[in-house]
Amino acid sequence: MDGKWMVRSECVRRARQRGATTKTDFSGGVGLVVHGDLAGKQVSDMRRNYSDTLVAAVHERGLGRHVHVVNGDGFGSLVHGFPARCLELRSPARGGGAPVVVPPNVTFDVLGAPLQARRSGRHAVRELKVDLSSLDEGTAAHERTVGALIKHMTRRGVEVHTFARNSPKFDAGWAVGKELFVAEVKSLTGTTQDQQIRLGIGQVLDYAHQLRKRTGNSPSIRPVLVLEKKPADDRWNDLAKAVGIQLTWAPTFRGL
Repeated sequence: MDGKWMVRSECVRRARQRGATTKTDFSGGVGLVVHGDLAGKQVSDMRRNYSDTLVAAVHERGLGRHVHVVNGDGFGSLVHGFPARCLELRSPARGGGAPVVVPPNVTFDVLGAPLQARRSGRHAVRELKVDLSSLDEGTAAHERTVGALIKHMTRRGVEVHTFARNSPKFDAGWAVGKELFVAEVKSLTGTTQDQQIRLGIGQVLDYAHQLRKRTGNSPSIRPVLVLEKKPADDRWNDLAKAVGIQLTWAPTFRGL
């Protein structure tokens, strides 16, 4: 978990803290399988490096009973209170036989649960006694903009997500083809527009920089600054374009 080895007893302890019932064998009622490194374990098919438990999970799926399969990173997300997507099981292209676990793509580890607008801000103050971003995120205007963005992207057939456990804490994220979009949302009502936009530019550039270092820019990372409304000064369009930010605003969200 998180790139570190963890003994089974510690995994069991953490799972039980989250209310899980653990089993050492695959029997009725199993809904989650943690698929880890099989090195040094007895496997039922040495050529495919399959554990007995994973074979049983495939069998259950074939009977129409879904078994959620996660890897070590997914398990880490679950014990920290974040959702973990189910790993895909795919049949080999040639030769038949049992399916294999398909490694998750990069967006799997960056995007978290589907995003929902809330009545209050989502980010707690961590490092600064006065966190300027939290002043914005507690406003009704901010959440209205988030809600409008979700509806707009849903009409386009794109699901908007919150951040995953080890990702920068962006306001919204989504994937389109091989491009990953990360967005910061800023309200402009009752505040200084220039301050809000400058803050948003710095935040979203930081998110994109962190993700590019982590993913090697694969998929392509696209920073987006979403405003509550059109800014009063047109210079922000030129600045955003110059630094590689897609600038958009409610209610039309042009360019998205």
